[in-house]
Amino acid sequence: MSSAEVEAALRSSPEHRANKLLALKEDQWYEKKSSRIAARALAQSLVAMANADGGTLIVGLHGSDVEGVDSIGRQLNELQQASRDFCEPRVPESNKLIDCIFKLQRRKLLVFTIQPSERLHQTTDGVTYLRVGDEKRKLSAAEAVELQYDKSQGSFETTRVPAGDVTDIDEELLGTYAALLDHPRPARLLRDRTLTSADQLTVAGCLLFTANPTVYLPSALVRVTRWSGRTRETGSRQNITSDERVEGPIPRLIPLARAAVAKVQPTRRALGSDGAFENVPTVPEEAWYEGLLNAVVHRSYSLEGDHIHVDVFDDRIEITSPGPFPHLIDLSNPLDARRYARNPRVVRVCSDLGLTQELGEGIRRMFDEMRDAGLDDPLYTQTRRSVTLVLSAEPTHRRLDARYREDVGRVLSALRLNERMSTAELTEVVGRSKPAVRNLLNVMRAADLIDWTGKSARDPRAYWSLPGTLR
Repeated sequence: MSSAEVEAALRSSPEHRANKLLALKEDQWYEKKSSRIAARALAQSLVAMANADGGTLIVGLHGSDVEGVDSIGRQLNELQQASRDFCEPRVPESNKLIDCIFKLQRRKLLVFTIQPSERLHQTTDGVTYLRVGDEKRKLSAAEAVELQYDKSQGSFETTRVPAGDVTDIDEELLGTYAALLDHPRPARLLRDRTLTSADQLTVAGCLLFTANPTVYLPSALVRVTRWSGRTRETGSRQNITSDERVEGPIPRLIPLARAAVAKVQPTRRALGSDGAFENVPTVPEEAWYEGLLNAVVHRSYSLEGDHIHVDVFDDRIEITSPGPFPHLIDLSNPLDARRYARNPRVVRVCSDLGLTQELGEGIRRMFDEMRDAGLDDPLYTQTRRSVTLVLSAEPTHRRLDARYREDVGRVLSALRLNERMSTAELTEVVGRSKPAVRNLLNVMRAADLIDWTGKSARDPRAYWSLPGTLR
């Protein structure tokens, strides 16, 4: 779900508003609270959203019921003042009462609109929270310090465009976005999304909705380079076979960059469903596309002089993005990343348009796609000025060490004895974690060492077996 659905529900008629809001699942940008919540507890959620990507919080919804805030009296004023009384510093929010009709009764809801903040916020008792998915997470003192550092580095998207006044708005793109949100005034929408400052376009607004952002931000582009072979050669041995610059507002740039990479992605010859040989991509598109998305929406646009590089080789795809990862992301364990967006306004608009999803979820999907294809896990490396993602096109089995070969031997021996075995049974045989064994089995399958039979990944009757030649 995106915040666009929340805004559309809020703009609907009072007769339909309650049911639409109840039907929406809580996520990064949407939270429902009972009217019985205390102001001090509400402040925790306000802090969490302000420290993340902002969002909408509605008081008066509980489970499948509309409680409303009509009868809470003095408590209503306390809730409206929660940011001032229990947040340090005060959270950038606005709140209002809206009407809805539920089960033939008119009720009022208290709606908070929270902006992503450039400052670190905590509750008055000194606790820092961060919105992660559909929950708030309490940060340790060290994590709070890291978040503060990241925020000080990531405020560039809210600054005014360095070149001054910007007039070349992509009116068609802005109109499409306004229609998606059911917003009656596209120009006002830029202000509502804090994409303007003092009636002047911000960096985020420029990146999203100007016809040619590179006029104002020259490095806001993606360069896709295809190299022949596995290395970069220079001089007389220079081996670039194609080199394309992709520019435009981010909602248009992303599909254009996707198409540019798809044209030059590494492939292998394989027998197609029609019995003829064809070129088949060796790196799952869902994996490299996720990496491309993350590079575009999470890069540091304040670093001048460099852009996003996508370098495609015969054996891998490398995606290099200006700016290091936020400190809350541990490169040694990216699957456990606590979400923090360097460019929350860019992320939110892209999510509204259906282009992106939560950072942690996207990384997990990228890992799953690579593992399911029998390929190495995505590899992240970084310097002080950039992050590089490497997606290998070669099956892991080509680089097996001795320990891994022992695991392969255990699987083959077990299948020779039992003919058919499930993933769970083979996990017991190998003696490693289920994800590790699943990866191993997919690698062996890619190498044609074993076969898998099943209707789907969730088929309880699915099993592994040996090809006839090995039995």
